[in-house]
Amino acid sequence: MDHKPLKLVPSLVTALVSVAAWAAWLGWDQHRDVHPDGSVSGPYEAWQVVGLVLTLLVPVCWAAYRRHVAGAVLGTTAGLTVAAFSDWSDDGSGLFVIGVGMVMVGTAVATFAVAALVAAVTRRGGRSAPGPF
Repeated sequence: MDHKPLKLVPSLVTALVSVAAWAAWLGWDQHRDVHPDGSVSGPYEAWQVVGLVLTLLVPVCWAAYRRHVAGAVLGTTAGLTVAAFSDWSDDGSGLFVIGVGMVMVGTAVATFAVAALVAAVTRRGGRSAPGPF
């Protein structure tokens, strides 16, 4: 049986979960906070970003455990990059592109580190990933 189309599943799952997680954690918060001293922060709070990262650990670790490190990295990176671009593209200055690029590079590096670690630990433990995914 040919399982080539099934090799796309980890990439698609991680991409879709990434977009949905961005929407759930960051997509609803669009206003900046003005502090009494006049400084501005936001629109996201630290707990929102931490929640996003912790949420994305699940699909990244799942894909890496199944020996789909590339799917974990590419899917998550693509999903967050698309979400950031969509969320920030209304910035008239055009500087949002720099932020989107930073999200893309940071996501790729972080997900590769996590996925490679999970894959190495599970290989060392002698576990094999059952099934076609």
